[in-house]
Amino acid sequence: MKNTLLPVLFLALAGLLSAAETTAPSAAKRWWQEGDGSERHQGENPKAKALPLIAVKGNRFVNPAGEPMLFRGMSVADPDKLAGQGRWNRELFVAVKAMGANLVRLPVHPVAWRERTPAAYLALLDQAVDWCTDLGIYVIIDWHSIGNLKAGMFQAPMYETSVPETMAFWRTIAQHYRGHHTVAFYELFNEPAHYSGMLGTMSWTEWRQLNEEMIGVIRFWDKERIPLVAGFDWAYDLNYLHYEPVRAEGIGYVTHPYANKRGQPWEPRWEENFAFAAEHYPIIATEIGFESKPGEAIDDNHYGNRITRFLEQRGISWMAWVFDADWWPKMIESVDGYKLTPPGEFFKQAMHRPPAVREQLKAEK
Repeated sequence: MKNTLLPVLFLALAGLLSAAETTAPSAAKRWWQEGDGSERHQGENPKAKALPLIAVKGNRFVNPAGEPMLFRGMSVADPDKLAGQGRWNRELFVAVKAMGANLVRLPVHPVAWRERTPAAYLALLDQAVDWCTDLGIYVIIDWHSIGNLKAGMFQAPMYETSVPETMAFWRTIAQHYRGHHTVAFYELFNEPAHYSGMLGTMSWTEWRQLNEEMIGVIRFWDKERIPLVAGFDWAYDLNYLHYEPVRAEGIGYVTHPYANKRGQPWEPRWEENFAFAAEHYPIIATEIGFESKPGEAIDDNHYGNRITRFLEQRGISWMAWVFDADWWPKMIESVDGYKLTPPGEFFKQAMHRPPAVREQLKAEK
């Protein structure tokens, strides 16, 4: 074997090689040259201002003219999952647009963020944001964990994270997407839950404080994106907003009002549990969805029509879960041609129809 060490040592002693060249021949940046990440952000992208900036005004999301925006859209599967299956492409978002969506939710699982690495994961998100910009679709980036962040106990291994990792995630995202209008929302934590103590305990006061800390980290870097805060009971119940709303301006709240959350009659329970808050704050139901039995009629009394009508009548935006052929409740049978399931077909029709309006509001006009 040829000895290459002696020539290097000779050149170093002769002063012809620097210390860096003798120990690190790669031209890549070293850790002390990396900076804090603030110099790398999508706000410098020529497309960053292509879509109108969404903001909060009172209890509504509004465009730059101050006009209320009603968002209707859907979640896709985790970008890492789709990339691993060879299904991460522009055609997916073309299909989302054809469904009638003006907002798409990108669920980022902590395990995928770690395993792919933040830098590689950001490359996937950048592709989605670029495709959505061209198609005129806004984006929610969702930290998709389920469990008790304070106690560090979670529903399944894919959701495992920590307060430091969650804070670091939002610092990275805020640094990267500051100034990019297509990314309208940051959903801080998918579904807080403690299983009646099985995953430890966490009070609303403690949860509020954690969200305020996340918002503070985000706002240091990015003052335009809208943070979304989830309520308890797997992001369903916003009752604590009667007493302790999050102490931050320009935010929205999240609810996930699946049919199984409460028994019928649904509407008075929905009003009591989360819809009351829409009088004061903007809200997005970032997950609704259902399965259907063969031959089941999705009529006017069906959950799908009742929840979308209820939400729209109160100015609450909504998103269907999930535009995927694997995850439940699925909206497509196959990625080949994006053949829709009956729930998928329902949500496509719902996104193309005129928004529902409360009768008393129509009478007042």
